[in-house]
Amino acid sequence: MTRRQIWERFFAHIDRQLLLGISLLLLTSLLVLYSADNASWDRPLSQVRNILVAFACMWVVANLPLHYLMRTAVPVYVLGLLLLIAVALFGEISHGARRWLNLGVMTIQPSELMKIGVPLMMAWYFERHEATLTLKNYFIATLLLLLPVMLIARQPDLGTSLLISASGFYVLFLAGLSWRVMGGALVAGIASAPILWKYMLHDYQKHRIMMLFDPSQDALGTGYHTIQASIAVGSGGILGKGYLNGTQTHLDFLPERTTDFIFAVYSEEFGLVGNLILLSFYAFVVWRGFVITSHASTYFTRLMAGSITLTFATYAFVNMAMVSGILPVVGVPLPLVSYGGTSMLTLLLGFGMLMSIETHKKLVKT
Repeated sequence: MTRRQIWERFFAHIDRQLLLGISLLLLTSLLVLYSADNASWDRPLSQVRNILVAFACMWVVANLPLHYLMRTAVPVYVLGLLLLIAVALFGEISHGARRWLNLGVMTIQPSELMKIGVPLMMAWYFERHEATLTLKNYFIATLLLLLPVMLIARQPDLGTSLLISASGFYVLFLAGLSWRVMGGALVAGIASAPILWKYMLHDYQKHRIMMLFDPSQDALGTGYHTIQASIAVGSGGILGKGYLNGTQTHLDFLPERTTDFIFAVYSEEFGLVGNLILLSFYAFVVWRGFVITSHASTYFTRLMAGSITLTFATYAFVNMAMVSGILPVVGVPLPLVSYGGTSMLTLLLGFGMLMSIETHKKLVKT
């Protein structure tokens, strides 16, 4: 076997266009992390390790036949629930939240697993009842969604719980949930907002939402992140201040600059033109995801591919809107750009599923 044949076999189930979009975002991540970490190689090199591990997992998932993906749905979902219960009982408390589980050799955040586990389980459930879908099936699927979301919201982790809710909603939407039912749910949600505000949200979460309207109320406290991020984004102008020249970043005004607020670092140094380029990278990945969704050969793969693609787009929108002051600060990283191992692994596992859906569809049809 020649070297070329080995190379082609290795990439046989890797979607080249999707890989290109992912790679552009990951290269952007390394570039910005170097600047955000004050021209240090520590975070970029650590991110490279995260990328290599995540890429290996993506390759494995991309090579799994579609029926194996379906078989993992129930085990992954049940494992995720058990880990979330373990977090509630034994999890480590950090910054007032209980989100992490120490396994001795490593510390994990089980809520990240449910970003894949919830849509996977719901798509599996709808696949099994495709021929006889009734309102009862949508209700049961909603319960499958709400159970982990409630456990995550109790940690508390409002941002992750909302994003997982979005991923589950996309499955319901793609499965054909009636517009009338969705409209009724929206009206019910708006009507129950005062109750949720009074009894469900923590004080710090209420404070964050109020800071959205006037962050100057607590300029050195809760509003500090929003104010400094807005200054960084706005000061970038059209062309930006130049690579490694962001004053908000390098004078240490900007908090969480390698994770949740890395978009502010990028905006300050590359400006509006750079932002448009970054948006084009995200748009390319989302476009390719929709193409794969349209090519999906089964009901299960169509639901799964659509949910993964729409959820990825939602993550990017929420982070950029949060940094720009359009949405409250909810602790959502910029996908594939922010520093982080668990989120990187979850995202590339999802893209591995997209690649499996695309490259195995011919085998299903035959």
